[in-house]
Parts: sequence; structure tokens; C-alpha cells
Amino acid sequence: MLADSGYQGLSKLHAKSQTPQKKPRQAQLTEAQKQSNRELARRRVVVEHVIRSLKIFRILAERYRNRRKRFSLRFNLIAGLHNYELGLG
Repeated sequence: MLADSGYQGLSKLHAKSQTPQKKPRQAQLTEAQKQSNRELARRRVVVEHVIRSLKIFRILAERYRNRRKRFSLRFNLIAGLHNYELGLG
């Protein structure tokens, strides 16, 4: 699971989670730690952009007020439209 620095305690609940490393007090991050944080950010930004585009359809942005059985169908249709726009489908 990839998360931002707002989920610092997540590693206690989820063993394979990854969060950016914080700068220690009175010290600096090493170049390897900085590179690791950049790589994590590069991987996360793709997911964040997809979530943003799904919020445009308001299925994730607001309360879903229709039948619960059809939520997954509608969500998959919207995801399919998004992939079609990107040329993935």
C-alpha cells in the first residue's frame, strides 16, 4: 500500500505499506532516502490523478444514493470510460 505522510501510523496496521521517510531532527535525509521518497511520489501521483478523474463523475466525491447492488457496475462502467479516454481500452 502506498500512502502519503498523513498515514504515518499505517505501518503498524499494514506491514507492507510504504510512506515517505521524514527528515530526522538535527539531520538531513540521505540521497538514497530522498530518491526513495521521489520514487514513491512518482508512483502515487498516477493513482491520485485517476481518483481525481473519478471524482469528476461524482461517484466517489459524494454520497452514493442509488441501489447498492449497482454501485460496482456503475463504478466499473465509469472506470471503463476513463480507460477508454486514455486509450487503454
